[in-house]
This record gives sequence, structure tokens and C-alpha cells, in this order.
Amino acid sequence: MISSATSRKAMHSVFLFHAIKAGMDMGIVNAGQLEVYDQIPQELRDACEDVILNRRPDSTERLLELAPKYKGTGEVADTRDAEWRSWPVEKRLEHALVKGMDQFVVADTEEARQQFPRPIEVIEGPLMAGMNVVGDLFGAGKMFLPQVVKSARVMKKAVAYLEPFMEAEKAANNAEKEARGEAVEQASARNSSRGRIVLATVKGDVHDIGKNIVGVVLRCNNFDVIDLGVMVSCDKILDVAKAENADIIGLSGLITPSLDEMTHVAKEMQRQGYSVPLLIGGATTSAKHTAVKIAPHFDHPVVHIVDASLSVPAVESLLDPSRKPEFVAKNAANQLRDRTNYEAMQSNRKLVPYAEALQRRYATDWKNIQIDKPAFVGTRLLDNFPLSELVPFIDWSPFFQTWELRGKYPKIFEDPTVGEQARKVFDDAQTLLKRIVDEKLLTARGIYGFWPAVSEGDDIVVSIPGSGTTMRFPMLRQQWERPGQSDFRSLADYIAPAESGRTDYLGAFAVTTGIGCDELANKFQNELHDDYSSIMTKAIADRLAEAFAEYLHQRARSDWGYGVNERLSTDELIDEKYRGIRPAYGYPACPDHTEKPKLFKLLDAEAATGIRLTESFAMYPAASISGLYFAHPEARYFSVDKITRDQIEDYARRKEMPLSEIERWLLPNLGYDN
Repeated sequence: MISSATSRKAMHSVFLFHAIKAGMDMGIVNAGQLEVYDQIPQELRDACEDVILNRRPDSTERLLELAPKYKGTGEVADTRDAEWRSWPVEKRLEHALVKGMDQFVVADTEEARQQFPRPIEVIEGPLMAGMNVVGDLFGAGKMFLPQVVKSARVMKKAVAYLEPFMEAEKAANNAEKEARGEAVEQASARNSSRGRIVLATVKGDVHDIGKNIVGVVLRCNNFDVIDLGVMVSCDKILDVAKAENADIIGLSGLITPSLDEMTHVAKEMQRQGYSVPLLIGGATTSAKHTAVKIAPHFDHPVVHIVDASLSVPAVESLLDPSRKPEFVAKNAANQLRDRTNYEAMQSNRKLVPYAEALQRRYATDWKNIQIDKPAFVGTRLLDNFPLSELVPFIDWSPFFQTWELRGKYPKIFEDPTVGEQARKVFDDAQTLLKRIVDEKLLTARGIYGFWPAVSEGDDIVVSIPGSGTTMRFPMLRQQWERPGQSDFRSLADYIAPAESGRTDYLGAFAVTTGIGCDELANKFQNELHDDYSSIMTKAIADRLAEAFAEYLHQRARSDWGYGVNERLSTDELIDEKYRGIRPAYGYPACPDHTEKPKLFKLLDAEAATGIRLTESFAMYPAASISGLYFAHPEARYFSVDKITRDQIEDYARRKEMPLSEIERWLLPNLGYDN
């Protein structure tokens, strides 16, 4: 067995290289165990080929003798290896970009600048050539997303170093040209760009990790990306796209109201005569929703991007005249199929009338069920809560999904494809997390509480102690009758009805670990030219927010009494092996975001925590979570899914809102055409 990881990678790469040459056109490849063929040292490459091609009888013995010489495994070994430092500067820059190493990039960029007539030629020459290698490797599955983002960090630092020289050159040239009455020059690397894309998180939404990753990946493939940030209005998106002569517009969003805003943008593009393709992405988006709700409103391509890794081939196809017709036709055919399937599913889906769903509500024996009384009513604040106490509650599995590394923590480290890269990005996260905790770079604040409550129909009525007032929280009820379904649930079913004569309790919470996150992420991105650490900061802040919600729910269950004797491991907590649920507004059991202001009023959340709501009811800072606590022993999560007009009308009446407004906010849940 070859003991050197470097030698094993070389073997894999050499085998794949020759297999493709021999005609292999498909295979299952461990991309984490590959090296660039041309970068394998000649003697190691020859030894591997001797074994694989069976070129000499002692090939195995010779490779085993050679393997201990190549013990370097990873970036640290690469930086210590002096051999690549003796290469020509163009190859050194390429090596640094492929490996994501920025230790020497400024010195190498300066050396290259001395060799080229103009600083911009360093960007358009060796740096772009190196990024093209990165793009090719990523497209071939030989690099993973974290590696690409690290490569972008190297590129940004090199460009940042060159920018003052380009500005000085431009100023000198323009001064001479103005003196001669000639047009001034704009020094820019955009002349070599493969296309210009405007990206934005839509109005009312503050989540941008996925969009930022897409931007990095596109820039790594030599596309000019104009990132407008978060909470961007439709008018601004379209105005910038027109002013910058954009080739493509990309929209991102996380919360469900963003779906409606994306549809609005598509309608405006149609009305104003835009013809550039529209990309759709974000956690709540899907190919089906894009096909059904967005694409029909725009006569030009509307393409759903599920992963950052798929953004490049989509953009390349849309901007290549020879490839675009086939790509657009295939996209249109898939969307027609999705619309046809959706219509068929809608026609076959049985939605019972709202009155029947109410009659068949989830039933509880309210005479005999135990109702636990919390240790206090009202709220308690956790200000500047120690981040160190949240770390044990972190669920790391979604963290890897952010980086498009599929697998469950910690088993992901054993995955033959992504395990090695997962370990590297995890180690980087631990380093930054320790710094965040030790230096208190983020602030955690939370508030939670309990109130006496009863249900009245599908409303939960909360009594505000000491005020003599109540607050009403209308809920929605399931109506889709699935095979074998006996009841239709509403969250109101988990609170004792007023006619039972018993007092129940409702809990609520709001937490954030995002205070300071934008400042730290922006420092990494703008001052240190480090997209990797910027994205990592936001990913860690999100994990800490979820950990805070998990910690606080455990504390709330203890305060409520029924959870005081819990002895659950971290894995059991993550798997929700406890009594009670904490649904959040905007999620399947209570999809209406417009109830959040009422929740925030109950908690006085903005004053207590600093979390504020946007016009679309997204929470800012983005690393924030809020929701309700239910203690019912049989409470479980469910999806309201599609509902009928009679329930929407009743819900609008209970909320005292116009029907059209309710339909707009609950558009994904409508089981009818409005």
C-alpha cells in the first residue's frame, strides 16, 4: 500500500489521464484525490505510469521506494516546498491560484509587473490564465467550492496590489491625452471579460451567502460580476443592468416573499422590453416554482440555478451563440414539463373544504392531558450571551451544504469524494470560530418568554399579564387529504381551547448572533480581499444562531418544567428527540410572514435584541431566528401546504386584512388561481 497521500493522488490522476485518452467517457471519480496531471513531479509521474501501464517489471518496488519522498499533504506542505518557488513567475502565479495560497502572491505579482509593459497585462495575462485553469478544474469536478473561493482570494489580493499602479498609469495617460484634446482612457480588465452579470438579493431580503458564492465562482471564470448587495429594489436592479449593459441578471432570495418579488422583476423586465436572460436562485426557489410562477411572465430565458457550481455552465451556454439555442430549448422544454406536471398534480390533489378540515382537526383529550405551568410568565433577556456556551450546540451538517459538500457531520469526513475537502473547510471554520469566540467579534442576544393562552377556533389568544389585554395569533390549517390521512392539523390544535376551561401556555423567542457579522465580513472582503473568510464568517454566524435557538429551546423546556429532567446528547438535540416544537413564521406550519410584527411586539424583540424586520419581514441581522414554543406532548412539525379560497377568506377576516393582501403573501400556498 502506498503510504503517501501525494503519491496516491498522483496514481489517481495518472490513471484518469490515460483512461480518458484511451476512450473512457464516464466514471465515478474521487475528485478530492486528484492532482493536476501537469503539476505532478516528473519522476513521480513516470513511476506511476510505469505501474499503471506495466512498463517495467520492478515498477511497483520503484514506486514504493519513491513514495516516502512525497509526504506533503495539503497547503502547508506546498508552501514549504521550495521547488515551485523556482518556477517562472507565470507558473508560480498559476500554482498559487490553483492551490489557493496567498503567502507569496504580492511578491510574485510585483515580479510579474516588472516584466509586463502595463500592470493591467498582468491581470489579463498570467492571472486570468491561472483563473482559467481553476475554472476548468472546477468544471471538471477536480476542485471543490471552498478551493475555488480560496483561489478567488488569491486573485483579489493580486488585483488589489495592481490597482494603484493602474490608477497612476491611467491618470498619467489621461493627463497627456487631455492636453492633446483626445478622449481619456479607462484602465480596466473588463475588456477581457467573458460577459457582465448583475446579481442582487431582492427587495426585503437580507440573505446573501449563496449569491456571494455564485459571484465568486463566476469571477473565477472571468465573468464581470456587479453585485448590488441585499434588499435591492426592482428599479435599481433594472437601472443598473441597463446602465452597465449587463448580459444577464441574477436574482437571489431566501424568504418566501422573495418569490413574489422575483415574479415582479420578471414582469417588469417584460414590460420594459428587456431581453437579457434572468437567473433565479436561493433556498426557497426551485426549478418547479421558477417554471410555474416566474418564467411565464418573461418571454426570454428564465433559468433556475440550484448550486453555484451550475452557474458557470448555465452562463456560458446563455452567452455562447452556438450553444444558446439548444440550452434555451432544453430549459423551455423542462419548464413546460414542470408546468404540465404541476397542473396534473393540482387537478389530482384533493383539498377538503375548510369546514370539513375544522371538523377533522387533530383531537386532544383536554380533560385529562397534563398542562405544564412555566416557572415565570413574561420575558427574560439574554444580553451579550457567551458564544462559548453555544459552540457545543452547533449542528455542522448545514455548514457543509453551504459549501456544496454533501454529507452529514461527522461522517462526511469519511466520504471518499468530499471527505478531505470537508475536513479542510471544517478546520478553517474552527480556526475562525475560535477567533470569533475569543475576541468576541460577534454579539449574541436573545429573548424568550411564556404567556397564558387558549385557542379559539384556529386562533391562539395570548393574555398579556398585568395589562388586561390579549393578543390574537391566527393560524392556518391543513386541507390536502393525503392517502390514509385522518386529521388536518393547525398549530392552534396544540393549545387548549377556551371552552375546555383550562389555561394553557404559549412560548416565543427571538435570537441573533449576527451583531457584528456584516462589519467583520465586510472587513475580510473589502479590506483584506478575502471572500473566503467573509463567506465563512456569515456561515459561522448562521450556525451560531441555530445553536442559540437550540440552546434556548432546551432552557425554555426546563423553565416550563416538562424538560427539566432531559438528558439528551448533542446529536439527540439536533435530531429533536425531545418534547415540544419551535415553529418559525415563514416555515411550513405557519407560512405567513406578516405575523412576525405581532410576535416581535409580544417579545419587544427589536428593543431587546436589536433584530429588526425588513419590509418583507426578513430579520436583520441575517443570523437571526424567531418563533413560537409549543409544549403539547404530541406536538410535531407539519406542512400546511395548499389551502382553498374559503380558508383564505376566513383567515383574511380573522386578520382584518384585505383578501388580496393575504393572497399576495400566501401565494405559494394557494390551492387555486387568484
